[in-house]
Parts: sequence; structure tokens; C-alpha cells
Amino acid sequence: QVQLVESGGGSVQAGDSLRLSCEASGRTFSDIVLGWFRQPPGKEREFLALVSWSGVSTDYAESVKGRFTISRDNAKNTVYLQMNSLKPEDTAVYYCAADRTWILPNGDVDYWGQGTQVTVSS
Repeated sequence: QVQLVESGGGSVQAGDSLRLSCEASGRTFSDIVLGWFRQPPGKEREFLALVSWSGVSTDYAESVKGRFTISRDNAKNTVYLQMNSLKPEDTAVYYCAADRTWILPNGDVDYWGQGTQVTVSS
């Protein structure tokens, strides 16, 4: 029902910044919870951040708190992840996610994007 397409990934150096975007299409976009996960090489997919439909409620993983900021623009059907002070350990495939109730850290969500690669070199 919801299609998610990420963009904005790329290869950067440590300390640089990137902003990821995820454009969504489908019904009832404005009242779904949106979030970001990532999967580093050889590791399981991990929760990064979520934002409620209103944009008021946000939550972050401890590993990115203070460096990453999630936001959404419902008029554009888009959720963003601003990533600052990137580190080599941030290298991963980053996935956009959406859920009609709530996003759980275990990754049990309704919809996934295809992923976008972020590579951070030292």
C-alpha cells in the first residue's frame, strides 16, 4: 500500500554530513509513523530513528543520538535523516520504514524502502 524510495546516499569522509530522503506514495501517509534503520556489513539491521505522523514525537538509537536528526514533511510525503559528524562505523545500507501503528526497534514494520548505501572513509 505504501511505496518508499530512499535517496541521498553516497561515499563521504569521516566528519562529513549527508541528508537522506525517503519519498512515500500510497494512502494514509500523513498518519503513519516513519523511521530509519541501517544494516552495516556483516551485521543485522538496526533501528536508528522514528518520527510520529505529527512530527512531535521522535526517538533515536543511542549510537546516533546527537548526530542524526529525523524530520518529515507531510506535504511532500517525505521523511529525512540528517546525518552529521559521520564515522566509518556509520557505513551501512540505510533503509526507510513506515508503519500504521508504531515502529518497533526489532524491525517489525509494515513497509520498507529498497535501501541506499552510505560509505564513510577515514
